[in-house]
Amino acid sequence: MLEQAEKGSVPAQYVVGYSYYLGVGVEQSYSEAFKWYKKASENGFAAAQNTLGNMYANGRGVEQNFAEAVKWYRKAAEQGDSHAQFNLANCYDKGEGVEQDRSKAVEWWKKSAAQGNEVAAFNIGNNYFHGRGVEQSSSE
Repeated sequence: MLEQAEKGSVPAQYVVGYSYYLGVGVEQSYSEAFKWYKKASENGFAAAQNTLGNMYANGRGVEQNFAEAVKWYRKAAEQGDSHAQFNLANCYDKGEGVEQDRSKAVEWWKKSAAQGNEVAAFNIGNNYFHGRGVEQSSSE
């Protein structure tokens, strides 16, 4: 797999990053995982972009940087990745890496929920119940 990744196979780059992230078949290394996820991310691989966002958000293999996390979450979210949509919504909800904007959080949670993310659906309902980012309503 490493040989394919080195030759530019984007899915292979993602798998190599995953292997280093978890230490599957290689010595676990967040910095090596970051390197391979970044290559796959720069080549437009949405799942890698979301994971790269997570690495920036959690400071794994790289210095914690929420603005960079948001950048990569957005790239994946705009490609329809439901996990990235959920993560981007959370950033807007908490104001991490972006100005807090609960209405944008709800917009992104709705996109994620439409793909079956139950936690996103719960968050939407919770925001309607409390009137955060949307008009308060207990019937939505």
